[in-house]
Amino acid sequence: MREFDAIEQVHHWLAEGPKREPAAVQALDLRGLSAFETDPFDDSLFLGCQLTDAAAGNLSRTGAFVLPEDASRPFKVHRARLYTPDELFAGFDPDNPKGWESTYDHEVYEHFVRTGRQFASNIAETLARRLHDHWLSDALQEALRLRPVVAIMGGHGMERRDPMYRTVARIARRLTRDGYMMLSGGGPGAMEATHLGAHFAHFGEAELDIALETLGVRPEGAKPGKEYADPDWLHRGFAVRNAWPVKEPEYLSIGIPTWMYGHEPPNVFATHIAKYFANSVREEGLLAVADHGVVFAPGSAGTTQEIFQDACQNHYGSFGSRSPMILLGTEFWTQTRPIWPVLKHVARGQVYDELLFLTDSEDAVVRRIRSYDPELYKVD
Repeated sequence: MREFDAIEQVHHWLAEGPKREPAAVQALDLRGLSAFETDPFDDSLFLGCQLTDAAAGNLSRTGAFVLPEDASRPFKVHRARLYTPDELFAGFDPDNPKGWESTYDHEVYEHFVRTGRQFASNIAETLARRLHDHWLSDALQEALRLRPVVAIMGGHGMERRDPMYRTVARIARRLTRDGYMMLSGGGPGAMEATHLGAHFAHFGEAELDIALETLGVRPEGAKPGKEYADPDWLHRGFAVRNAWPVKEPEYLSIGIPTWMYGHEPPNVFATHIAKYFANSVREEGLLAVADHGVVFAPGSAGTTQEIFQDACQNHYGSFGSRSPMILLGTEFWTQTRPIWPVLKHVARGQVYDELLFLTDSEDAVVRRIRSYDPELYKVD
């Protein structure tokens, strides 16, 4: 079944005549097209489209499936595109310390909490969230066809002035310039460093260093490990993005956050954002689509879970291939959180054992990703 998310596509489809094949039409205004009021559209899907009453009636009677948008919710169920930071942060007031609370992103988060978080009791709300996430995944798959994908995982508590934050940003910048699309969980800390680096692929290393100095100045008395809770965390991010703007980015990066952790705002440096309601779908999918490897910077329970989730995908070749797993930070992954010995033990005798790599070196990470040949690790 073809999918249409642009009105020009619909015009071409209508020109094929009444024997046209069924299609899925997403989130378009079709009120000016009289064919929908008279022609049959058996087995076609009209999802979140604007229709006249006559068109909606005709489509329903002639075998089409019509699912309108519900304006009572702050979010659109049927999205044909990924979010952009400007969409999620619409309403942001840079002069207000609580500027995020006036944004679209925070409005959706409040609705999510008010309607029961992950256990919504209203079946209509549950269905709306699932449909939203379904269409977001559809848009994500389209975007990921553009370039090979590398993800960087790591703790949300990593501070902007942490040397590891700078290392992650530099790795992301170099890989982005090499032609990889960078992904992360879309939040603060190591995730933000990933997209900051991808953003600064448009600029020089010296400019990235200046930006890091601007970002790293925290308010007096700020709590360690919770920089995202600083009243000016988002403001500093916008200040850097506005100081080094990119109107038509050559390099893309995608953040994949969740409203499940909505108390942490997404960062402003990704060019596109796939923000989910269902964290389980987001977590599994994020690791699955990183077809050229995952770099794991220091993190806590969430990063630990992601390491073994990725190991499981590699162990069974769940998605048709196996890809590099690079643990960045030797002391951290062998002493502070000794995951490396366990991971190597689990992988012993398995194909993906040779794809595991532990290092402190930015250069070594980049070389390892560059040297990976996916053809060698396809699952039969």
